[in-house]
Amino acid sequence: MPELPEVETTLRGIAPHVLGRKLSALVVRQPRLRWPIPEELGAQITGQKLVNAYRRGKYLLLEFTTGTALIHLGMSGSLRIVDAKTPPLTHDHFDLVFGSTLIRYCDPRRFGCLLWVEGDAHQHALLAHLGPEPLSDEFTADYLYARTRKRSQAIKQFIMDSKIVVGVGNIYANESLFMARIKPIRKAGSLTRKDCENLVRDIRFVLERSITQGGTTLRDFVGGDGKPGYFKQQLLVYGRSGQPCVECGKTLKEVRMNDRTTVYCVDCQR
Repeated sequence: MPELPEVETTLRGIAPHVLGRKLSALVVRQPRLRWPIPEELGAQITGQKLVNAYRRGKYLLLEFTTGTALIHLGMSGSLRIVDAKTPPLTHDHFDLVFGSTLIRYCDPRRFGCLLWVEGDAHQHALLAHLGPEPLSDEFTADYLYARTRKRSQAIKQFIMDSKIVVGVGNIYANESLFMARIKPIRKAGSLTRKDCENLVRDIRFVLERSITQGGTTLRDFVGGDGKPGYFKQQLLVYGRSGQPCVECGKTLKEVRMNDRTTVYCVDCQR
C-alpha cells in the first residue's frame, strides 16, 4: 500500500508538470472505485485552473479554482505523468488532462478514490480528525510524550494511529522503532521523554530518507515519473525476519500485531 513517502514522491513527480495549468478534461474509464466518481464531475471541473497541489497524510489534494480534488491511492494505486497520446492500459481508470499532458490514475484493486470537495478540504470527514504531519513542527517529543501518558497500547500500534500522527505506516514504524531502540510491543505509556525524543527524530529520519529515495517498492508502486522506489534496499528490519540484526548479529524476531508483520531485535530494542 502506498504510504506517506510514496504519496509525497508522487506529488513531487506530478506537481511541476501541471501547476498553474487549466484542466482540459476529466476522462473516466472506470468510475467504480472505492466511492463512485460522479458522472457530472468532468463537466463541473473542466476549465478550472490548478492553483495548488499538496499532501495531507496519505491523501493528495489538487486545489482548483472552486474546489479540491481529493485523491487516495488505495492499496495498489499510482498517479503518473504521461503524454496525452499514450494509450491507457487495463487498470488505468481516469485521466486528468492538461492539454498535451495528463495525470493518469492506475489502480488494479480499485480501492482508491477521486472525490470533489468544495470549501475547506481539511474539514472533509476523511481529513478532519487526522493528527499532525510527522515532518511538521507540530510533531515534537513533547507532543508525543504527552499523548503517550497512561496509554497501554503497544507503541507500534500507537504511532500507526492516524489520529496521533499521520503517515507512519507499517514499514516505517518497524524501521523507526529499531533505530530508536524501542521494542514495538512495549506499552506506549512506558516511554520516557528521551525515548520520545529519539522516536520523533528517527521517524523523521526514516521518512525523509525514504522520500529522498523515491519511496518503498515492495510490489508495484511507482512514483509520478513512473519509476519504482528504492528504499527497500535500505530496510534494516522489515522483511528480514530470521536474518541477523545489522547491529548485534542476533536473529531478528517476527510477531503479528493487528495482522501486520512486526520485526525487531530482542537484544537491541528495549
